[in-house]
Amino acid sequence: MPFRRFFDRGQKRESPVVDEPTAEQTELSEEETEPVEDEAELDDSGEEPEGEPEDAAAIDWLERATALIPTGASTGSKRIEALYGDASAIGPTHYVNASGCRIVDPSGVTYIDCTMALGSVALGYAEVRVQEAAMTAVGTGNVAGLSSVREVDIAERLHAVIPCAEMVQFLKSGAEAVSAAIRIARTYTGRDIVVGSGYFGWHDWSSDAAGVPAAVRSLFRSVPFDDIPALERAARDAGKQLAAIVVEPVIERMPSDAWIAAARDLAKSLGAVLVFDEMKTGFRLTTGGYQALSGVTPDLAVFGKAMANGFPLAAVVGHRDVMEAARRTWISSTLAGESVALAAAGAVLDWHESVDVCATLASTGKAMRAAVSAAISASGISGVAVDGLDPMWLLRFADRRRETRFLELAARRGVLFKRGAYNFAAMAHDDEETIAEIESAASEALVELLEEEQGKE
Repeated sequence: MPFRRFFDRGQKRESPVVDEPTAEQTELSEEETEPVEDEAELDDSGEEPEGEPEDAAAIDWLERATALIPTGASTGSKRIEALYGDASAIGPTHYVNASGCRIVDPSGVTYIDCTMALGSVALGYAEVRVQEAAMTAVGTGNVAGLSSVREVDIAERLHAVIPCAEMVQFLKSGAEAVSAAIRIARTYTGRDIVVGSGYFGWHDWSSDAAGVPAAVRSLFRSVPFDDIPALERAARDAGKQLAAIVVEPVIERMPSDAWIAAARDLAKSLGAVLVFDEMKTGFRLTTGGYQALSGVTPDLAVFGKAMANGFPLAAVVGHRDVMEAARRTWISSTLAGESVALAAAGAVLDWHESVDVCATLASTGKAMRAAVSAAISASGISGVAVDGLDPMWLLRFADRRRETRFLELAARRGVLFKRGAYNFAAMAHDDEETIAEIESAASEALVELLEEEQGKE
């Protein structure tokens, strides 16, 4: 089949146009749909005819997902119970198109997305400059047996905007990057114990999940955020075996200056490496992350998420003497220097050089928060509050069952809010109509929630 014909067909299937499903359609299982012929008919050219795209609206995508994907979604936070707080909740679970701050589900329903792919998108879905850069990289071959020149270019540009970034190494995910940072720290110090505060991904070194050996768990000591006495005890108890102190510098709120200073001083006095996990704060609070805002420079840091506006890219950056320990260990990933994500990061950096992206994220997030706060006040509901920072804010419910119901009701009105953790502002949210839609959906969902509760009394 000619390449042009192949790509044309792929484009037609990417965003299927479907009718709203009837009640009967939504109840059909995969087995009840019409069977597909074993052999496709060929046209006169000997090729399979184009035909119509599969009717995505009639498919139970969640049922199909849970049949083959162990938790129903390869990203833990996209499991239905993570999205809504209950595995039996009713709400969208899959999408067919994402653009700006809006996504379209297989039934053709459009939603404003306040989660922005767990914070990995700060400009907007399918942002034109990013997409164009990515497609250029696709057209020139995204991988080869040599490193792409983009790897050098983006490393130099990160060096220019991140305070600690004297050297840079790329990887694909945040969990992979912070694991690499810890291996570098352990190699540099010749020590084993890590003290940490925050969430650092699913890898063994910081996880207490099933399947992690007890011996591995014993080498990581978790401490509460912004708790200086706990940090001091854990670090001093580790003593000469302390390899690193690793912290998320921002967890739902800014840390106290004393907490960050204590982490910096303890690492220095005990000969350990201070690591900042800037996955959420980089390219959001400021381009260079919390360290650029606070003036406290870690020895190592990890960046990702908004750095490539949703394309899979992460980076370990740090002081030259610490980073060069990577030469004495082994950190490698086949697709670490894959050029499409690097090109996307280049376009993101172009944005940050030409526009104050982070200031817009802050002002837009402030407007989103104000809209939801107004909805809460107007509804008269209690036990619900808006919290967090403007660019990454939270909805707090005292009752988790009410939270689940609110999320369902808001989704019915075309807005997806994040359960439990952050709602992220994006450049694509920055217009009055979008903010008004967010307020309206929140207000109507809260009013209906109260009416349902009063009806049960």
